[in-house]
Amino acid sequence: MLGFLEARQAGLDDPGRLRRAEATRRVLKLELNKDRDVERIHGNGVNTLDIEPVERRYMLSGGSDGVIALYDLENFSRNVHYTCKAICSVGRNHPDVHKYSVETVQWYPHDTGMFTSSSFDKTLKIWDTNTLQPADVFHFEGTVYSHHMSPVATKHCLIAVGTKGPKVQLCDLKSGSCSHILQGHRQEILAVSWSPRYEYILATASADSKVKLWDIRRASGCLITLDQHNGEKSKASSEAANTAHNGRVNGLCFTRDGLHLLTTGTDDRMRLWNSSNGENTLVNYGKVCNESRKGLKFTISHGCSPEFVFVPYGSTIAVYTVYSGELITMLRGHYNTVDCCVFQPNFQELYSGSRDCNILAWVPALREPLPDEDDEVVSHSQKNPAFQDAWSSGDEEG
Repeated sequence: MLGFLEARQAGLDDPGRLRRAEATRRVLKLELNKDRDVERIHGNGVNTLDIEPVERRYMLSGGSDGVIALYDLENFSRNVHYTCKAICSVGRNHPDVHKYSVETVQWYPHDTGMFTSSSFDKTLKIWDTNTLQPADVFHFEGTVYSHHMSPVATKHCLIAVGTKGPKVQLCDLKSGSCSHILQGHRQEILAVSWSPRYEYILATASADSKVKLWDIRRASGCLITLDQHNGEKSKASSEAANTAHNGRVNGLCFTRDGLHLLTTGTDDRMRLWNSSNGENTLVNYGKVCNESRKGLKFTISHGCSPEFVFVPYGSTIAVYTVYSGELITMLRGHYNTVDCCVFQPNFQELYSGSRDCNILAWVPALREPLPDEDDEVVSHSQKNPAFQDAWSSGDEEG
C-alpha cells in the first residue's frame, strides 16, 4: 500500500492504479457479513435484485410471491450491527401488485424516481417510486422472463422484453406502445441485455441454444449469431451450427466496457465472447452448475484489476476472474438455490437473493486487527527477563 502511495505521489503511477488495487483486494476478501441483515420481506424465493446507478444506495428486490421491496442500504445508525430496512414495498395487499412471480426489476438508469418490473403475469409495469403507483403497464401474450433498459441510451427510451414467445419486443416509454419486434429466435427468450457501450446494440439469449446480437436500427435481422465453435465445427459433430451453448441459454451480462459478453447455459458452461465480432474467446471456467429453467441473474465487478464475475452456483455463489477463468472462491451462506446477485461498486459489496427467501450481504473482511495493549504487555514480558516470574517450587530446585 505504501509503495502505491509513494509511486502516485511521485507521479510514477496512474492515479487510478491505487484505486483498482484496493478494490481488487476488497473483492478478494468478500465474506458473509454477520453484522448486517437485510430485512426479510418475501414469503417465497428472491428472483431479482437491482441497485440504482445514481447514488448506489437503494436496492430493489422482486420475489416469487409477486412482491417488490425497496431497501435503503445506508447505515445511518453508525452501529456495527444493523439491518437494511425495506422503506416501502408493493405487497400482496397492494391493488397493483403482480399476480405471479416477479422475474426482473430494474431502476430507471438516470434517476431514482422510476423503476420497472416484469412478471409471469404477462405484464411489464413502470412504477412511480414516490407514489408506488404504476405509471404505465405493457401487456404481452406470454410469460415475461426478462426485460432491460439501456444504461447509456440518450436517443431512445426502449425497454427490451423477453417472453415465452420467440420474438423480442421493444417497448417505447415515450409512446407507451411496443414499437419494434425482433424476429430470429425459435423458442422463448430467457435473457436480454443492452450494451453499456453502444446504445443501439442488444444481446438476446434463448432456449433455442442461441445468442444473438442486434442493431435495432437495422431492419434486416440480427448482426451476429454467436457460434461456440467459431465456424470450425467438425462434420462429425452432432451439435447444431451457430449455437452458443448445448442447452438453454439463460444468462447474459456485458463487461462494464461493453467489449465482451458473458453467457451461461444449462449445459453447465459459461462462455466469454468478443462483442464486436462474436468470437468465442475459449476461456475455460470449468463446470458452472446451472439447472435454472428461467433466467439466471449474475453480475460482474467494476473497477478491479482483474475483473471478477459472480455466478449463482446451486446454493453458493462462484467467483471467477473474467478473462482467465480462474475460480477464486465459493461464497457459502444460503440454504437453498441462489437465483440472483448484484454488485455494489462503491464499497465492493455483493448482495444475493435465494429461494430460501433471504437476501444476504457479502462485504470485504476488515484488515487484521492491531494487537491491543494487553497483547503488547504479554509480548514484552516474553522478551524481557525483568517481567518473567522467577518463583519456583522446592521440588523443582531439588
